[in-house]
Formats: sequence, structure tokens, C-alpha cells
Amino acid sequence: MTRDEQKKQAAEAALEYVEAGAIVGIGTGSTANHFIDALARIKNRIDGTVASSEASALRLKAHGISVFDLNSVGDIPLYVDGADESNQHLQLVKGGGGALTREKIVAAASRKFICIADDSKLVDVLGAFALPIEVISMARSYVARQIVKLGGTPALREGFVTDNGNLIIDVRGLSIVNPPELERQLNNIAGVVTNGLFALRPADVLLLGSEKGVRKLGG
Repeated sequence: MTRDEQKKQAAEAALEYVEAGAIVGIGTGSTANHFIDALARIKNRIDGTVASSEASALRLKAHGISVFDLNSVGDIPLYVDGADESNQHLQLVKGGGGALTREKIVAAASRKFICIADDSKLVDVLGAFALPIEVISMARSYVARQIVKLGGTPALREGFVTDNGNLIIDVRGLSIVNPPELERQLNNIAGVVTNGLFALRPADVLLLGSEKGVRKLGG
């Protein structure tokens, strides 16, 4: 079974959490795309969705699924998204696709966050995957210098602009042993919009596709 098939397996399993008449928060990336495609089969059971990126919104609309602005719906019962890494506490590294800020906002507004991934994403310590940080353009160099002081190696994601019109700095070399504390530290750097650590608001459930079926951690 390929990694992509394992992602699809986890995405299919997440359908069980979708309640009739709900507004569903939708993440971004290859695994979230599998969930969007699966959700299309039951689109008549839900009231609509809130998307965390323009790309996800386009895919949802192509399936004939309604997409609402978060400001018009308030709290969301369920958010489903992938991750680049997760630890056993369901604290995540996200943002490989560059949608981390909107993902974090939709996750914060949701009562339950279901993370879907293949089992290679489960790690003992976060940090092998580069940590994305969304920054205001004028602060790029300043933020990079502060990251170096924290022990990280920053690199601008060349040729990429977020849906919010900002830049992404990818940070390598961090062994993230206290994710909530590092999340706070990075967010307190002037010019940082947010970073890809989802530790202050981790996932509630992690569904991992594997050769042996879907493994569930949490709730």
C-alpha cells in the first residue's frame, strides 16, 4: 500500500465524524484533498464547509459543495486536515502547503479537530520536517535573525506568497521538545503572522492510515 493510499484510507475514516446538517472545516493539502473527494459523496447531508485555502475552496466548489466565509458561520463542529508531523500528544507541524494561518484559524474556531495522515507522520520529537513560519514581507530578515538565535536555520520559500499576501520562512535544525512554548516564542517575534506548530490547539483525534488499517489516537 502506497503512502497516498494510506492517506486516502485515513480520509475515508474521517467521514464517520461528519454529522448531518453540519458545517465542516476543511484543511489544505494532498490528504485534505482525499477528504474533500470523499465528502462529495455525502455532500447532501451537510450544510456546507469553511475552507482554509483558496485551493481547497476551488476543489470543494468543483464538487458542488457550498463554501462559506468563517465570519458568517461562527463556531464549527468539525475540522478535518492533514499534518506534516504529529507526536503522541497530537501536537502537529503543519504548513507544508503554506496555508498554516488560515488552517490555524479554522482549527481554533472548531469544536473538534480530526487530523488525518499516513503513519509515517507520527514521530517521537517534532522538527525533522521544516517548520513553516508566515511573516510580513518587511520583517523577513529580522525574523530570520531571531530564528537563528533560537538555534534554527531559516530559508525563504522562494517564489511563494500565501493566500494572505505574506511570505513563508521554513526553519530546519530545531528539535522541538516543548512545542507549546516554542509556538508562543515564535508568535511573539514582531513580524510573525503565525507559525506551523499546532500545539496550543492540538488535534483531538489522529487517524493514521497504515498497512494494517486505520489507527486512531486520542478522543
